[in-house]
Amino acid sequence: MSELLDLTAFPHDFLWGTATSAYQIEGAAAEDGRSPSIWDTFSHTPGRVAGDDHGDVACDHYHRWRADIGLMKRLGTNAYRLSIAWPRVVPGGDGPVNAKGLAFYDELIDGLLEAGITPSVTLYHWDLPQVLQDRGGWPVRDTAEHFAAYASVVADRLGDRVHHWTTLNEPLCSAWIGHLEGVMAPGLTDLTAAVRTSYHLLLGHGLAAQAIRAAAPGAEIGIVNNLNTVEAASDRPEDLAAARRMDGHTNRWWLDPVHGRGFPADMREVYGVELPERPGDLETIAAPLDWLGLNYYFPATVTDDPTGPAPHARAVRRPDVPRTGMDWEIDATGIETLLLRLTGEYGARKLYVTENGCAYPDVVRPDGTIDDPERQDYLVQHLAACASAARKGAPLAGYFAWSLLDNFEWAYGYDKRFGLVHVDYGTQTRTIKGSGHRYAEIIRDHRGRARRAA
Repeated sequence: MSELLDLTAFPHDFLWGTATSAYQIEGAAAEDGRSPSIWDTFSHTPGRVAGDDHGDVACDHYHRWRADIGLMKRLGTNAYRLSIAWPRVVPGGDGPVNAKGLAFYDELIDGLLEAGITPSVTLYHWDLPQVLQDRGGWPVRDTAEHFAAYASVVADRLGDRVHHWTTLNEPLCSAWIGHLEGVMAPGLTDLTAAVRTSYHLLLGHGLAAQAIRAAAPGAEIGIVNNLNTVEAASDRPEDLAAARRMDGHTNRWWLDPVHGRGFPADMREVYGVELPERPGDLETIAAPLDWLGLNYYFPATVTDDPTGPAPHARAVRRPDVPRTGMDWEIDATGIETLLLRLTGEYGARKLYVTENGCAYPDVVRPDGTIDDPERQDYLVQHLAACASAARKGAPLAGYFAWSLLDNFEWAYGYDKRFGLVHVDYGTQTRTIKGSGHRYAEIIRDHRGRARRAA
Protein backbone atom coordinates (compact mmCIF):
# COMPACT_ATOMS: atom_id res chain seq x y z
CA MET A 1 0.00 0.00 0.00
CA SER A 2 2.70 2.45 0.99
CA GLU A 3 4.48 2.10 -2.33
CA LEU A 4 1.30 3.13 -4.13
CA LEU A 5 0.00 5.72 -1.70
CA ASP A 6 2.04 8.74 -0.71
CA LEU A 7 -0.21 9.70 2.15
CA THR A 8 1.98 12.68 3.00
CA ALA A 9 0.39 14.43 0.02
CA PHE A 10 -2.83 14.77 2.04
CA PRO A 11 -3.04 17.49 4.73
CA HIS A 12 -3.06 16.48 8.39
CA ASP A 13 -6.72 17.54 8.75
CA PHE A 14 -7.84 15.59 5.68
CA LEU A 15 -11.44 14.38 5.84
CA TRP A 16 -11.70 10.62 5.45
CA GLY A 17 -15.35 9.89 4.88
CA THR A 18 -18.05 7.73 3.45
CA ALA A 19 -21.14 8.86 1.58
CA THR A 20 -24.78 7.81 1.29
CA SER A 21 -28.10 9.31 0.21
CA ALA A 22 -31.44 9.36 1.95
CA TYR A 23 -33.61 7.39 -0.48
CA GLN A 24 -30.94 4.76 -0.97
CA ILE A 25 -30.59 3.82 2.70
CA GLU A 26 -33.25 5.29 4.99
CA GLY A 27 -36.36 3.25 4.28
CA ALA A 28 -39.30 4.25 6.52
CA ALA A 29 -40.83 5.62 3.35
CA ALA A 30 -44.26 6.25 4.88
CA GLU A 31 -43.31 6.80 8.52
CA ASP A 32 -43.49 9.90 10.70
CA GLY A 33 -45.07 12.15 8.12
CA ARG A 34 -42.78 11.59 5.14
CA SER A 35 -44.56 12.06 1.81
CA PRO A 36 -43.72 10.22 -1.44
CA SER A 37 -40.87 11.47 -3.58
CA ILE A 38 -40.48 11.11 -7.32
CA TRP A 39 -38.30 8.08 -6.61
CA ASP A 40 -41.09 6.40 -4.66
CA THR A 41 -43.35 6.91 -7.66
CA PHE A 42 -40.72 5.86 -10.19
CA SER A 43 -39.60 2.75 -8.33
CA HIS A 44 -43.17 1.60 -7.78
CA THR A 45 -43.91 1.87 -11.50
CA PRO A 46 -43.55 -1.64 -12.95
CA GLY A 47 -40.54 -2.09 -15.20
CA ARG A 48 -38.71 1.05 -14.16
CA VAL A 49 -36.29 -0.55 -11.68
CA ALA A 50 -34.50 -3.88 -11.97
CA GLY A 51 -36.39 -6.54 -10.08
CA ASP A 52 -39.14 -3.98 -9.44
CA ASP A 53 -37.13 -3.04 -6.36
CA HIS A 54 -37.89 0.10 -4.36
CA GLY A 55 -36.64 2.03 -1.35
CA ASP A 56 -39.50 1.38 1.07
CA VAL A 57 -37.12 -0.37 3.51
CA ALA A 58 -33.71 -0.11 1.83
CA CYS A 59 -31.08 -0.41 4.61
CA ASP A 60 -33.55 0.64 7.32
CA HIS A 61 -31.09 3.36 8.31
CA TYR A 62 -33.97 5.42 9.71
CA HIS A 63 -34.15 2.92 12.58
CA ARG A 64 -30.55 1.64 12.56
CA TRP A 65 -28.57 4.87 12.30
CA ARG A 66 -26.91 4.44 15.68
CA ALA A 67 -25.44 1.11 14.62
CA ASP A 68 -24.39 2.65 11.31
CA ILE A 69 -22.50 5.38 13.15
CA GLY A 70 -20.82 2.55 15.04
CA LEU A 71 -19.67 1.15 11.68
CA MET A 72 -18.19 4.52 10.76
CA LYS A 73 -16.25 4.53 14.02
CA ARG A 74 -14.94 1.04 13.29
CA LEU A 75 -13.74 2.23 9.89
CA GLY A 76 -12.04 5.18 11.56
CA THR A 77 -13.67 7.79 9.34
CA ASN A 78 -13.92 11.35 10.59
CA ALA A 79 -16.58 12.59 8.15
CA TYR A 80 -19.91 11.41 6.78
CA ARG A 81 -21.71 12.74 3.74
CA LEU A 82 -25.47 12.29 4.09
CA SER A 83 -28.46 13.76 2.35
CA ILE A 84 -31.64 15.21 3.80
CA ALA A 85 -34.91 13.89 2.40
CA TRP A 86 -36.93 16.92 1.31
CA PRO A 87 -40.26 14.99 1.54
CA ARG A 88 -39.43 13.99 5.10
CA VAL A 89 -38.81 17.58 6.22
CA VAL A 90 -41.33 19.49 4.10
CA PRO A 91 -43.83 16.83 2.94
CA GLY A 92 -45.86 19.30 0.93
CA GLY A 93 -42.80 20.53 -0.95
CA ASP A 94 -43.47 23.97 0.47
CA GLY A 95 -45.40 25.12 3.51
CA PRO A 96 -45.52 23.37 6.90
CA VAL A 97 -42.43 21.69 8.31
CA ASN A 98 -42.71 18.12 9.56
CA ALA A 99 -41.32 18.26 13.10
CA LYS A 100 -40.68 14.51 13.32
CA GLY A 101 -38.80 14.46 10.04
CA LEU A 102 -36.55 17.34 11.01
CA ALA A 103 -36.02 15.85 14.46
CA PHE A 104 -34.62 12.68 12.88
CA TYR A 105 -31.80 14.62 11.23
CA ASP A 106 -31.31 16.73 14.35
CA GLU A 107 -30.66 13.57 16.37
CA LEU A 108 -28.52 12.01 13.64
CA ILE A 109 -26.26 15.08 13.51
CA ASP A 110 -25.85 15.02 17.29
CA GLY A 111 -24.96 11.33 17.12
CA LEU A 112 -22.31 11.94 14.50
CA LEU A 113 -20.74 14.77 16.45
CA GLU A 114 -20.70 12.71 19.63
CA ALA A 115 -18.79 10.06 17.69
CA GLY A 116 -16.24 12.60 16.46
CA ILE A 117 -17.54 12.48 12.89
CA THR A 118 -17.99 15.67 10.87
CA PRO A 119 -21.38 15.79 9.13
CA SER A 120 -21.43 16.91 5.50
CA VAL A 121 -25.03 17.59 4.52
CA THR A 122 -26.45 17.40 1.01
CA LEU A 123 -29.82 19.10 0.60
CA TYR A 124 -30.89 17.48 -2.67
CA HIS A 125 -30.00 13.97 -3.78
CA TRP A 126 -32.79 13.56 -6.33
CA ASP A 127 -35.81 12.94 -4.07
CA LEU A 128 -38.13 15.76 -5.11
CA PRO A 129 -41.46 15.62 -3.27
CA GLN A 130 -43.98 14.10 -5.67
CA VAL A 131 -46.44 16.88 -4.88
CA LEU A 132 -44.04 19.35 -6.51
CA GLN A 133 -43.58 17.08 -9.51
CA ASP A 134 -47.36 17.10 -9.87
CA ARG A 135 -47.16 20.90 -10.01
CA GLY A 136 -44.54 20.87 -12.77
CA GLY A 137 -41.35 19.72 -11.08
CA TRP A 138 -37.93 21.14 -11.89
CA PRO A 139 -38.93 22.41 -15.35
CA VAL A 140 -40.82 25.21 -13.56
CA ARG A 141 -39.23 28.09 -11.69
CA ASP A 142 -41.31 27.71 -8.54
CA THR A 143 -39.46 24.51 -7.67
CA ALA A 144 -36.16 26.39 -7.38
CA GLU A 145 -37.79 28.88 -5.02
CA HIS A 146 -39.36 26.11 -2.92
CA PHE A 147 -35.95 24.44 -2.73
CA ALA A 148 -34.43 27.61 -1.29
CA ALA A 149 -37.19 27.81 1.33
CA TYR A 150 -36.57 24.18 2.30
CA ALA A 151 -32.81 24.87 2.47
CA SER A 152 -33.51 27.75 4.83
CA VAL A 153 -35.55 25.50 7.14
CA VAL A 154 -32.81 22.87 7.34
CA ALA A 155 -29.95 25.33 7.74
CA ASP A 156 -31.82 27.21 10.44
CA ARG A 157 -32.26 23.99 12.44
CA LEU A 158 -28.88 22.33 11.83
CA GLY A 159 -26.59 25.24 10.97
CA ASP A 160 -25.31 25.66 14.53
CA ARG A 161 -23.65 22.23 14.22
CA VAL A 162 -23.34 21.57 10.48
CA HIS A 163 -20.79 23.70 8.67
CA HIS A 164 -20.25 21.69 5.49
CA TRP A 165 -23.14 22.01 3.05
CA THR A 166 -23.88 20.71 -0.45
CA THR A 167 -26.80 22.24 -2.33
CA LEU A 168 -27.19 19.70 -5.15
CA ASN A 169 -25.79 16.28 -5.82
CA GLU A 170 -25.12 15.51 -9.49
CA PRO A 171 -27.65 17.82 -11.14
CA LEU A 172 -26.65 16.19 -14.44
CA CYS A 173 -28.43 13.01 -13.37
CA SER A 174 -31.57 14.89 -12.37
CA ALA A 175 -31.71 16.80 -15.64
CA TRP A 176 -30.23 14.60 -18.35
CA ILE A 177 -30.85 11.08 -17.03
CA GLY A 178 -34.17 11.88 -15.39
CA HIS A 179 -35.68 14.20 -17.99
CA LEU A 180 -33.86 13.44 -21.26
CA GLU A 181 -32.90 9.76 -21.10
CA GLY A 182 -35.82 8.70 -18.93
CA VAL A 183 -34.00 6.04 -16.91
CA MET A 184 -34.14 7.89 -13.61
CA ALA A 185 -37.00 9.67 -11.88
CA PRO A 186 -39.21 11.25 -13.05
CA GLY A 187 -38.60 9.19 -16.19
CA LEU A 188 -39.13 11.78 -18.95
CA THR A 189 -37.61 11.92 -22.43
CA ASP A 190 -38.12 15.58 -23.24
CA LEU A 191 -35.18 17.78 -24.26
CA THR A 192 -37.02 21.02 -23.52
CA ALA A 193 -37.99 19.83 -20.03
CA ALA A 194 -34.44 18.59 -19.45
CA VAL A 195 -32.81 21.90 -20.38
CA ARG A 196 -35.27 23.89 -18.30
CA THR A 197 -34.66 21.49 -15.43
CA SER A 198 -30.91 22.04 -15.71
CA TYR A 199 -31.45 25.79 -15.53
CA HIS A 200 -33.77 25.70 -12.54
CA LEU A 201 -31.55 23.24 -10.67
CA LEU A 202 -28.64 25.66 -10.91
CA LEU A 203 -30.89 28.58 -10.05
CA GLY A 204 -32.07 26.58 -7.03
CA HIS A 205 -28.44 26.00 -6.11
CA GLY A 206 -27.75 29.74 -6.08
CA LEU A 207 -30.90 30.58 -4.16
CA ALA A 208 -30.21 27.82 -1.63
CA ALA A 209 -26.63 29.04 -1.15
CA GLN A 210 -28.01 32.46 -0.27
CA ALA A 211 -30.54 30.92 2.10
CA ILE A 212 -27.94 28.79 3.89
CA ARG A 213 -25.62 31.75 4.38
CA ALA A 214 -28.45 33.83 5.79
CA ALA A 215 -29.43 31.11 8.25
CA ALA A 216 -25.95 29.83 9.11
CA PRO A 217 -23.21 32.46 8.83
CA GLY A 218 -19.84 30.80 8.41
CA ALA A 219 -21.23 27.83 6.51
CA GLU A 220 -18.97 26.31 3.87
CA ILE A 221 -21.08 25.76 0.76
CA GLY A 222 -20.38 23.78 -2.37
CA ILE A 223 -22.02 21.88 -5.19
CA VAL A 224 -21.29 18.30 -6.23
CA ASN A 225 -20.95 17.33 -9.89
CA ASN A 226 -20.30 13.96 -11.47
CA LEU A 227 -17.69 14.68 -14.12
CA ASN A 228 -15.97 12.59 -16.76
CA THR A 229 -12.80 12.86 -18.72
CA VAL A 230 -13.86 12.79 -22.38
CA GLU A 231 -11.82 11.55 -25.33
CA ALA A 232 -12.65 11.16 -29.01
CA ALA A 233 -12.77 7.63 -30.36
CA SER A 234 -10.63 8.69 -33.33
CA ASP A 235 -8.86 11.66 -34.85
CA ARG A 236 -11.72 12.27 -37.28
CA PRO A 237 -12.89 15.88 -37.05
CA GLU A 238 -16.42 14.62 -36.44
CA ASP A 239 -15.34 12.60 -33.41
CA LEU A 240 -13.23 15.43 -32.05
CA ALA A 241 -16.25 17.74 -32.31
CA ALA A 242 -18.40 15.08 -30.63
CA ALA A 243 -15.95 14.90 -27.74
CA ARG A 244 -16.17 18.67 -27.35
CA ARG A 245 -19.95 18.46 -27.27
CA MET A 246 -19.91 15.64 -24.73
CA ASP A 247 -17.54 17.63 -22.54
CA GLY A 248 -20.00 20.50 -22.76
CA HIS A 249 -22.95 18.26 -21.94
CA THR A 250 -21.26 16.46 -19.04
CA ASN A 251 -18.85 19.02 -17.62
CA ARG A 252 -18.95 22.60 -18.88
CA TRP A 253 -22.75 23.03 -18.75
CA TRP A 254 -22.58 22.45 -15.00
CA LEU A 255 -19.28 24.14 -14.18
CA ASP A 256 -19.33 27.31 -16.26
CA PRO A 257 -22.54 28.90 -14.89
CA VAL A 258 -21.60 28.49 -11.21
CA HIS A 259 -18.24 30.13 -11.98
CA GLY A 260 -19.81 33.21 -13.53
CA ARG A 261 -19.25 32.23 -17.15
CA GLY A 262 -22.87 31.71 -18.08
CA PHE A 263 -24.21 28.70 -19.93
CA PRO A 264 -21.84 27.59 -22.73
CA ALA A 265 -22.88 29.19 -26.02
CA ASP A 266 -21.95 26.14 -28.09
CA MET A 267 -24.20 23.89 -26.01
CA ARG A 268 -27.09 26.33 -26.10
CA GLU A 269 -26.87 25.99 -29.87
CA VAL A 270 -26.70 22.20 -29.67
CA TYR A 271 -29.80 21.99 -27.47
CA GLY A 272 -31.73 24.66 -29.34
CA VAL A 273 -33.90 25.32 -26.28
CA GLU A 274 -34.51 28.82 -25.02
CA LEU A 275 -33.43 29.17 -21.41
CA PRO A 276 -36.01 30.60 -18.96
CA GLU A 277 -33.69 33.46 -18.03
CA ARG A 278 -34.63 36.46 -15.94
CA PRO A 279 -32.46 39.44 -15.04
CA GLY A 280 -30.13 38.64 -12.16
CA ASP A 281 -30.39 34.86 -12.53
CA LEU A 282 -26.84 34.34 -13.74
CA GLU A 283 -25.51 36.30 -10.78
CA THR A 284 -27.58 34.18 -8.42
CA ILE A 285 -26.36 30.95 -10.04
CA ALA A 286 -22.78 32.17 -9.63
CA ALA A 287 -23.11 32.60 -5.85
CA PRO A 288 -19.62 32.34 -4.33
CA LEU A 289 -18.51 28.78 -3.62
CA ASP A 290 -16.31 27.71 -0.74
CA TRP A 291 -15.47 24.37 -2.34
CA LEU A 292 -16.25 22.06 -5.25
CA GLY A 293 -17.19 18.41 -5.00
CA LEU A 294 -16.13 15.84 -7.58
CA ASN A 295 -17.92 12.53 -8.04
CA TYR A 296 -15.83 10.35 -10.32
CA TYR A 297 -16.50 6.84 -11.55
CA PHE A 298 -15.37 6.35 -15.16
CA PRO A 299 -14.03 8.05 -18.31
CA ALA A 300 -15.92 8.53 -21.57
CA THR A 301 -14.73 7.75 -25.10
CA VAL A 302 -17.18 9.02 -27.72
CA THR A 303 -17.91 9.06 -31.40
CA ASP A 304 -20.08 11.33 -33.51
CA ASP A 305 -23.77 10.37 -33.57
CA PRO A 306 -25.52 12.99 -35.71
CA THR A 307 -28.91 11.23 -35.67
CA GLY A 308 -28.87 10.53 -31.94
CA PRO A 309 -30.22 12.72 -29.17
CA ALA A 310 -28.34 15.77 -27.90
CA PRO A 311 -25.39 16.10 -27.59
CA HIS A 312 -25.18 13.90 -30.73
CA ALA A 313 -22.26 11.94 -29.32
CA ARG A 314 -22.28 8.27 -28.40
CA ALA A 315 -20.06 6.46 -25.93
CA VAL A 316 -18.08 3.58 -27.43
CA ARG A 317 -16.78 0.51 -25.68
CA ARG A 318 -13.02 0.23 -25.69
CA PRO A 319 -11.73 -3.34 -25.88
CA ASP A 320 -9.41 -4.87 -23.30
CA VAL A 321 -10.13 -2.23 -20.65
CA PRO A 322 -10.85 -3.39 -17.08
CA ARG A 323 -14.41 -2.82 -15.94
CA THR A 324 -16.43 -2.87 -12.73
CA GLY A 325 -19.57 -4.85 -12.09
CA MET A 326 -21.48 -1.87 -13.50
CA ASP A 327 -19.59 -2.41 -16.77
CA TRP A 328 -17.91 0.95 -16.21
CA GLU A 329 -14.34 1.41 -17.39
CA ILE A 330 -11.68 1.69 -14.71
CA ASP A 331 -9.24 4.55 -15.22
CA ALA A 332 -7.88 6.06 -12.02
CA THR A 333 -5.93 8.70 -13.95
CA GLY A 334 -9.24 10.38 -14.73
CA ILE A 335 -9.76 11.50 -11.15
CA GLU A 336 -6.35 13.19 -11.15
CA THR A 337 -7.04 14.85 -14.50
CA LEU A 338 -10.35 16.25 -13.28
CA LEU A 339 -9.01 17.47 -9.94
CA LEU A 340 -6.26 19.34 -11.78
CA ARG A 341 -8.75 20.73 -14.28
CA LEU A 342 -10.97 22.08 -11.51
CA THR A 343 -7.89 23.63 -9.95
CA GLY A 344 -6.36 25.15 -13.08
CA GLU A 345 -9.33 25.96 -15.31
CA TYR A 346 -11.87 26.87 -12.64
CA GLY A 347 -9.61 28.13 -9.85
CA ALA A 348 -11.02 25.87 -7.13
CA ARG A 349 -9.84 26.97 -3.69
CA LYS A 350 -10.86 23.73 -1.98
CA LEU A 351 -11.82 20.37 -3.44
CA TYR A 352 -13.42 17.23 -2.09
CA VAL A 353 -13.83 13.90 -3.82
CA THR A 354 -17.40 13.51 -2.66
CA GLU A 355 -18.03 10.12 -4.28
CA ASN A 356 -15.77 7.45 -5.72
CA GLY A 357 -16.31 3.72 -5.68
CA CYS A 358 -17.23 0.60 -7.58
CA ALA A 359 -19.76 -2.21 -7.64
CA TYR A 360 -18.84 -5.88 -7.80
CA PRO A 361 -20.84 -9.07 -7.16
CA ASP A 362 -19.54 -9.76 -3.66
CA VAL A 363 -19.39 -13.32 -2.35
CA VAL A 364 -20.04 -14.08 1.30
CA ARG A 365 -17.71 -16.82 2.50
CA PRO A 366 -18.91 -19.69 4.69
CA ASP A 367 -17.40 -17.91 7.71
CA GLY A 368 -19.45 -14.79 6.90
CA THR A 369 -16.56 -12.62 5.68
CA ILE A 370 -16.43 -10.81 2.35
CA ASP A 371 -13.11 -10.45 0.57
CA ASP A 372 -13.37 -8.03 -2.37
CA PRO A 373 -9.87 -7.64 -3.86
CA GLU A 374 -11.14 -5.81 -6.95
CA ARG A 375 -12.74 -3.09 -4.83
CA GLN A 376 -9.62 -2.84 -2.69
CA ASP A 377 -7.46 -2.37 -5.78
CA TYR A 378 -9.87 0.23 -7.13
CA LEU A 379 -9.76 2.14 -3.85
CA VAL A 380 -5.97 2.18 -3.66
CA GLN A 381 -5.55 3.15 -7.33
CA HIS A 382 -7.92 6.08 -7.06
CA LEU A 383 -6.51 7.32 -3.77
CA ALA A 384 -3.05 7.16 -5.33
CA ALA A 385 -4.32 9.30 -8.22
CA CYS A 386 -5.84 11.74 -5.71
CA ALA A 387 -2.50 11.96 -3.91
CA SER A 388 -0.75 12.63 -7.22
CA ALA A 389 -3.17 15.49 -7.94
CA ALA A 390 -2.56 16.90 -4.46
CA ARG A 391 1.20 16.82 -5.00
CA LYS A 392 0.67 18.77 -8.22
CA GLY A 393 -1.27 21.50 -6.46
CA ALA A 394 -4.90 20.39 -6.30
CA PRO A 395 -6.31 21.73 -2.98
CA LEU A 396 -7.82 18.40 -2.02
CA ALA A 397 -9.25 18.47 1.50
CA GLY A 398 -11.12 15.18 1.74
CA TYR A 399 -12.24 11.91 0.17
CA PHE A 400 -15.65 10.27 0.66
CA ALA A 401 -15.88 6.65 -0.45
CA TRP A 402 -19.09 5.60 -2.13
CA SER A 403 -20.63 4.00 -0.29
CA LEU A 404 -20.76 3.25 3.40
CA LEU A 405 -23.39 0.56 2.82
CA ASP A 406 -24.66 -1.57 0.01
CA ASN A 407 -27.96 0.09 -0.85
CA PHE A 408 -30.74 0.75 -3.33
CA GLU A 409 -28.79 1.57 -6.47
CA TRP A 410 -31.49 3.54 -8.29
CA ALA A 411 -32.65 1.89 -11.52
CA TYR A 412 -30.36 -1.07 -10.82
CA GLY A 413 -32.25 -1.93 -7.64
CA TYR A 414 -30.40 -3.99 -5.07
CA ASP A 415 -28.35 -6.02 -7.53
CA LYS A 416 -25.34 -3.68 -7.61
CA ARG A 417 -23.30 -3.40 -4.42
CA PHE A 418 -21.01 -0.40 -3.87
CA GLY A 419 -20.64 -0.62 -0.10
CA LEU A 420 -17.57 -0.91 2.06
CA VAL A 421 -20.08 -2.67 4.31
CA HIS A 422 -22.17 -5.58 3.07
CA VAL A 423 -25.89 -5.54 3.83
CA ASP A 424 -27.99 -8.69 3.96
CA TYR A 425 -31.28 -7.14 2.92
CA GLY A 426 -33.32 -9.98 4.42
CA THR A 427 -31.88 -9.64 7.92
CA GLN A 428 -30.31 -6.15 7.70
CA THR A 429 -27.06 -7.66 9.02
CA ARG A 430 -24.05 -5.44 8.30
CA THR A 431 -20.59 -6.93 7.61
CA ILE A 432 -17.47 -4.87 6.92
CA LYS A 433 -15.90 -6.09 3.69
CA GLY A 434 -12.19 -6.44 3.00
CA SER A 435 -12.30 -3.05 1.28
CA GLY A 436 -13.69 -1.49 4.45
CA HIS A 437 -10.85 -2.93 6.48
CA ARG A 438 -8.38 -1.72 3.84
CA TYR A 439 -9.84 1.77 3.99
CA ALA A 440 -9.49 1.73 7.78
CA GLU A 441 -5.80 0.75 7.40
CA ILE A 442 -5.18 3.63 5.01
CA ILE A 443 -6.84 6.08 7.41
CA ARG A 444 -4.80 4.79 10.35
CA ASP A 445 -1.62 5.02 8.29
CA HIS A 446 -2.32 8.64 7.33
CA ARG A 447 -3.10 9.64 10.91
CA GLY A 448 0.00 7.94 12.18
CA ARG A 449 2.16 9.79 9.66
CA ALA A 450 0.47 13.07 10.56
CA ARG A 451 1.14 12.52 14.27
CA ARG A 452 4.79 11.67 13.65
CA ALA A 453 5.18 14.77 11.48
CA ALA A 454 3.63 17.05 14.10
